[in-house]
Amino acid sequence: MHFLERGKRPRPKLRRQMVRIVVTEMMEKCPHLQNRIENVRRTSTPKIRKRKHQTDSDHTDEIPLEERAAMQDTYGCIKWNVEFLPLEETPESQQQKMEKLKVMFQQADANPDEIKSLMKSTYYTQCQHVNQGKSIKCLREEWPFWFDELGMSVHFKELTGIDLEETFTRNLDLKGKRLLDYMTTVAVSQSKAFLQTYARLQRMRGPQSGCSDDVKEMVLPLLSYFEEKEESMLFCVEDTCLADEVQLEQVPLTPTIIVCGQSCYSSRRYMLSIDRNLVSTNISSFISALCLMFGSYYNFNIHYPSELASTLEFLQRCFFSINPEKGTKVENKNSKRRLSVNPRVLTLIQDLADHEWR
Repeated sequence: MHFLERGKRPRPKLRRQMVRIVVTEMMEKCPHLQNRIENVRRTSTPKIRKRKHQTDSDHTDEIPLEERAAMQDTYGCIKWNVEFLPLEETPESQQQKMEKLKVMFQQADANPDEIKSLMKSTYYTQCQHVNQGKSIKCLREEWPFWFDELGMSVHFKELTGIDLEETFTRNLDLKGKRLLDYMTTVAVSQSKAFLQTYARLQRMRGPQSGCSDDVKEMVLPLLSYFEEKEESMLFCVEDTCLADEVQLEQVPLTPTIIVCGQSCYSSRRYMLSIDRNLVSTNISSFISALCLMFGSYYNFNIHYPSELASTLEFLQRCFFSINPEKGTKVENKNSKRRLSVNPRVLTLIQDLADHEWR
């Protein structure tokens, strides 16, 4: 429809897809057509002779960007690459809106609804910039709102169809208590190492309580359960540390939560680092920091590091409701084929389901 609205001829692949859609609808309306089709197709020629292997020469049209992209880039996305500007937009109008967003970022009283509208209407240009490989530093300068909660959520919703923080908090209410109960009753009895880590975390936690603290109590044991290191996701600094005092050369390149304090439990302020660039320096809650970190993997085409493969996929499937049937978001460091669902993640999901019925 995008092509036709602009008076352009769709690519052969899209034309074939259109025919399949029309034929499928026809078959539902007129089932007797199936017999007629089969009669027409019947032939005495052995099928093996008719089969033809496709080669690159069979396709003369340019390979779409989605097919050239790495599997990890498009994984879990419903609108990874937008081919056309909205009909009412031009490159000039997109540039004007981008500049307006920069100005509004400097204003303390900027209208959130207007920010949301401008971010949504410039989604096309945001996609172009990130898919062209612009650096995080450049993206931060051109799209400052993209790195705060509102802007991150708008782009993530367009990209995946999921409300970032709303989906997480809803699933936290539905599944968080069950996961904590499983960790404290089943997981601690299955592994001595996990029991020791959980006891250490409980001492660090102390008597604090609250929604954000419950998330910390869920995420930190998850890392231990999957035998993945906290340092790959969390980097602790002094609670009075300023942004320019963070030793970024020691921070992982992947999205990392900077914890201002001795631990997550004592911290009341967080930052976010991507590619060793501090993109958000005053995040007030751990839930917001976690959502910004997770959203960054999708918004900026970043692959899950193998050091966090299980924890991130578990959060993705159970708490952010992104469940692709095939593919993976994990970086591919070798040619070894990865399963569509991490076996350890699948096992924990099944164990949690069983635990609910006990």
